[in-house]
Amino acid sequence: MSRSIGLDDTLTAYVRNANPPEHPVLARCREETDAMGEISRMQISPEQGAFLQLCARLVNARTAVEVGVFTGYSALVTALAMQDMHGGAARLYGCDSSEDYTAPARRYWAEAGVDGLIELRIGDARETLAGLAGEIGGTADMMFVDADKTGYEAYFEAGLDLLRPGGLILFDNVLWNGSVADPAKVAADADTAALKALAETVRDDDRVHSAFTAIGDGILLAVKR
Repeated sequence: MSRSIGLDDTLTAYVRNANPPEHPVLARCREETDAMGEISRMQISPEQGAFLQLCARLVNARTAVEVGVFTGYSALVTALAMQDMHGGAARLYGCDSSEDYTAPARRYWAEAGVDGLIELRIGDARETLAGLAGEIGGTADMMFVDADKTGYEAYFEAGLDLLRPGGLILFDNVLWNGSVADPAKVAADADTAALKALAETVRDDDRVHSAFTAIGDGILLAVKR
């Protein structure tokens, strides 16, 4: 499980304790994902989860899209908030390329009682999002992207097709552990270069209002005008 950039153990614990308690299934998902080793960094931190839930409430999210599901923590936090607001009318579409990594996600969702609200689609996210545009285009309230970094600009464009005016899209890892501020790393690494390019694209795009934040490993937020 990741942690917020720049926070030591003491501050990390303080921030997490200052947030509302995790749902028991979220805690179990986090702990079991931690046990996977280095790859567990792909999952968001509990403080990011609390932030996602608040974002879902701020936009009154009933329909959401997620790109990059992994073991299901972020989809679960979002679905729990949406269920609390809209009950069985809530719907979250999860896009991922791995059956193996998302198998635990299905189990956690079922344990938390939100599996009926989440539709997981396995395959290339670009194709999945194109299909969703024909189904829910212009109606989604919220979209969270935590997937292949070189695909972020494509997911931004897809998100604008999916979101309603006033809808929110969030991109995770936009600080990339600080690499985006190092010109040598930007020049040497495709992921770092893609994240820097995305930040500039979103900042200059008059189709959205945006904010670049240092929450977690950096979250870039954009609201469709």
